[in-house]
Amino acid sequence: GHPEIFPLLLTAKTQEIFNCQPDEDVTEENYFKCIKKDDIIQDLTTRANSSDFNPLKNVILEYPGEELLVVFDPNFQYGQNFYLVASEEAKENFLKSLATVEEREETEEENREETLEVHKPWVSLGSEKEVEEESVKERDTKIKYKISRVRRKFGAPITFTDKNAADEKDSYAECTAYEDDTFSIKILERDVGVQTVPKLRETSTQTKWTYPKNASTQYYPRQLSNEAKAESLSSETLKKFLTAVHLRVEIALQQNEIMNAFFDDWKALTEDQEEGKPDVYLKEYQSFTDVQYLKNRTISCVRWHPTIYGIVALSAREQPSYEEQVNLSDKSLLHQPVILLWSLFDPLCLQLVLKAPEDICCFQFSPSDPNIIAGGCVDGQIALWDISKHEEKLESTKPVADEIIDSSEDEPRAAAAVTKVILGLDVQQSSTEPPLVRHCAASSTPYCHTKPATDVQWLPCNFEENQKGATAENRDEKNLQLVTCSPDCSILFWDIPSIDRREQFLSEKIKEEKRSHMPHGGPDTDEELDLSWKPLIKINLRERDNNTEYGPTRISFRKLQYRYKPPGKARSRSALRATVKESPYTEMSASSSKNLELLENISTDFFVGNEDGEIVYSDWKKKIDTNTAKPVSQKHSQKYALHTEAINTLQKSPFFKDIFLSIGGQKFAIWKEGVTNGPILQSSCSVGRYTAGQWSLTRPGVFFIGRDNGNIDIWDLLKKTHEPSYFQNICKSIITFISPSSASAEQHFLAVSDNLGVLHILEICQTLSHPSSNE
Repeated sequence: GHPEIFPLLLTAKTQEIFNCQPDEDVTEENYFKCIKKDDIIQDLTTRANSSDFNPLKNVILEYPGEELLVVFDPNFQYGQNFYLVASEEAKENFLKSLATVEEREETEEENREETLEVHKPWVSLGSEKEVEEESVKERDTKIKYKISRVRRKFGAPITFTDKNAADEKDSYAECTAYEDDTFSIKILERDVGVQTVPKLRETSTQTKWTYPKNASTQYYPRQLSNEAKAESLSSETLKKFLTAVHLRVEIALQQNEIMNAFFDDWKALTEDQEEGKPDVYLKEYQSFTDVQYLKNRTISCVRWHPTIYGIVALSAREQPSYEEQVNLSDKSLLHQPVILLWSLFDPLCLQLVLKAPEDICCFQFSPSDPNIIAGGCVDGQIALWDISKHEEKLESTKPVADEIIDSSEDEPRAAAAVTKVILGLDVQQSSTEPPLVRHCAASSTPYCHTKPATDVQWLPCNFEENQKGATAENRDEKNLQLVTCSPDCSILFWDIPSIDRREQFLSEKIKEEKRSHMPHGGPDTDEELDLSWKPLIKINLRERDNNTEYGPTRISFRKLQYRYKPPGKARSRSALRATVKESPYTEMSASSSKNLELLENISTDFFVGNEDGEIVYSDWKKKIDTNTAKPVSQKHSQKYALHTEAINTLQKSPFFKDIFLSIGGQKFAIWKEGVTNGPILQSSCSVGRYTAGQWSLTRPGVFFIGRDNGNIDIWDLLKKTHEPSYFQNICKSIITFISPSSASAEQHFLAVSDNLGVLHILEICQTLSHPSSNE
């Protein structure tokens, strides 16, 4: 209804330029501002299209006056935070109305002042006495001073000169303040009133108003004119072309070689158009448990045999409650610490039982010699087993070639064939107990971990051969082959004792058992026998500067390089033993060889997951100083605090050497070596806890995660990255370990253990085992 009023949006920058900021320059009481027309034109010239006055450019240029009236509109009466008065008449009316309002207010105030107030007579209630008592009365006689001057000096001229005050005596006097005891008055009592006032602070917030603008684009095809069309259709070139290709097009249409007329393009662009759910599942293939060894125990580690098809090994450990931990008197005697080996083709009978000095937290088959198994115990010991004498027995459990039936064939036939193999072997072995294999080496107690050994890793053989360049006999005795870690902030490197020493260890252990007549579950007396196996190198993960400890629970090595000193004068064993006694890890030497050689330098890069949920990447180097002949350590670490609980999985991708998966608490993360700002992918917090996980051996973008509710989350990064693609319930208790195996090109298994001592063997479907193109 007001054509001379134009809504105007002024941004914070424009408000600052023209001094019209809300609550500062303009308020709800003083809500208008006169802006010179020349200043607005200068802003239009300077900022062009970005100026807020650009939509009203023509109105401003046509305005006859020198100043434009801009009014603050806090209630958005006209749709924006300001509006512009575009005529001189409307501007004068607006200012006159304001002046009229002010005059009316002044008149009202004057009338209010002229109104006489009726005062009531004062009635005394006794308060004047209190006022008189509190009033100050002068009691002392005042001292009077009379200052006089000679009359002739009045109006006499005075001249001032500069003079140094220090030149003449008594020319400078300083009156310093001092405390006069004569006039000090001791306050005996004082009435003080205190009123608490809240702290007040005025603040204002101005949100930046984004002016919406409609944007549209109109396009049209390029078309020939009617004359150009007629000329092209009547040209000889088109006639010759149609005559030349007529026969070929007719033949192609007859043979349907150009295109499939019934092909659905929309269906080809979409995914998962099949009706129902996709064929993704983990099929229960077999399950193992044992009343004697696994009752009331949890499975701590599961490993597949690297070379023998169908052999799976597992270890179990106690999980006592708090009351049981207090009263551990004979608790360790109830169960014997062992590693059990089963076969998929004989699930009712154990194949081997490996006796251990203590409960096993983790173990690994050696990749170079699968008959050698290394395990870490709950007391920090490292044990070694040699099952080469039982290799033929393990291989004999495999069925013959014609009995291996593809899982894609008829299921009843496959089940009948497997049952036939199981029953046949059960009849032959039911009368025999599984062989008991003793450990052939155990670490020395003073030099092993002080807390449970939580991870055991075999070092790749190619590093040893390239760096050492020795013969096979010497390489078995002197090289770094095994690495372990523990929450006691230490990483230990081990060599493998020679075959002679392992046999000597077993013979002495058997003699000791016969001599003491102790049962198999009795206390271990291997202290004197274990003194022959000690670690070669120790990496301490404590930071001396800030007293920070990194208690590793999982470790993953990227590379390892080391070099021995050139052969020189051999040192005697007694001289070297004296050095090792002072600092057993400072002198980096192998204890199982006759002539011990010192490591000249060693460097390694590794990832570590600790008890606090932190991922630590460390670049550790150690070399012998040429001047002092002492080892000097250099360590550069990067710490990432992501997980909320201890890391239970830290695994390198089987397809990419620099990609790692970490799992702990309610999160998982994928890391890339060289990326220092954090993981390349991390999950959001889940409802439950992640307890185990493993990469897929056949698909680079798939990995499996076990949860505390018995579910398996299947993550396919090609489909989803914010949530699992599929999940399946396996059991009712906590999943403790996951281990995949590729039995053949068409059959893939997943071993899943739970907290109740049951091992589930699941068959992975083809969708999760066959990679897509360029995955």
